[in-house]
Amino acid sequence: IDEPRDRSNALRLQFDEATAHRDDFRNMLIWGDNKLAMAALLEQFRGKIDLIYIDPPFAVGADFTVQVQLGEEGDEVLKEHSVLEEVAYRDTWGKGMDSYLQMMYERLRLISDLLAPGGSVCVHLDYRVASHMRIVMDEVFGTEMLLNEVIWHWTNAGGRSGSGYARKHNTILIYTNGQPYCFNWQEAGVTRVQDDSQFRNYFGTDDDGRMYQEVRTAKKTYRYYLDEPKIPDDVWQIQLMGQHDKTQRTGFPTQKPESLLDRIIRVHSDPEDLVADFFCGSGTTLAVAEKLGRRWIGVDLGRYAIHVTRKRLIQVQRELHEEGQPYRSFDVYNLGRYERQWWQWDRLTGANDEH
Repeated sequence: IDEPRDRSNALRLQFDEATAHRDDFRNMLIWGDNKLAMAALLEQFRGKIDLIYIDPPFAVGADFTVQVQLGEEGDEVLKEHSVLEEVAYRDTWGKGMDSYLQMMYERLRLISDLLAPGGSVCVHLDYRVASHMRIVMDEVFGTEMLLNEVIWHWTNAGGRSGSGYARKHNTILIYTNGQPYCFNWQEAGVTRVQDDSQFRNYFGTDDDGRMYQEVRTAKKTYRYYLDEPKIPDDVWQIQLMGQHDKTQRTGFPTQKPESLLDRIIRVHSDPEDLVADFFCGSGTTLAVAEKLGRRWIGVDLGRYAIHVTRKRLIQVQRELHEEGQPYRSFDVYNLGRYERQWWQWDRLTGANDEH
């Protein structure tokens, strides 16, 4: 990896040194092929990343175009993908499911080498590839390492084609790398809900006015208070972002809500842990990790994705500073200077020697 092209610590230069700026670790945002990036990271980070979340393109039909707004109140324009992304799509995802699975297998092998003992990997998938990827991940991590197959379900948008049941869920496969693994289920903030229609005889109120549910099984009675957290089930009801949500929307069509990543990072990592996203897109994983006090590494092939992520993370730094919360600086890396080579191979086919 080249030396950092950009040290995004402008806040540290502007603000008083007495702020809660952390300089024990510099987060990393890397522009380049994630396979090459992970291979380069092995020397320093083999077996040291506590949580890896990836949201890879879902095989054929991947679209790298992005709606971009010009200025604060300007019109939206369609930003086409670069030559680098176009070639990567054609040579990897564009050749069907076999090439997609081979691409993912190679990257999951590297992820397994980077994952810390007891670390977790969460892979976000849709209906087109979830069953295929389950087999690939069993092969890489072992069937016994599957923690959960989580269904993320939403109700507020999309999926109403009329030709079948509305598609309103994705799958998140979660594998661990041995025992003990981090599972802070209390951090999910899920509590019990009273449902008198189903459990009329099981709810009550104690002498302190606290509501509880009693469950009777095997001649035993268990009492659970409604104001205490409960272990979340493997179907998560988390809504999509609104179409005009200016607090989160970046223009990336596959952008996920911060509330989804907030749950994943809180439950599967501890403060100061190292979190990575090797398909970081617009930087949702990294932004949430920064807010929650985790260290992070992000990689993406798209130059515009790196630009948007950098801008987003600087804004997160500003917000944390204004709130008096600690934050870390980050470096922006360029993984090799190969974009010119991709352009040459694509545009000068048959004339490379002459060039």
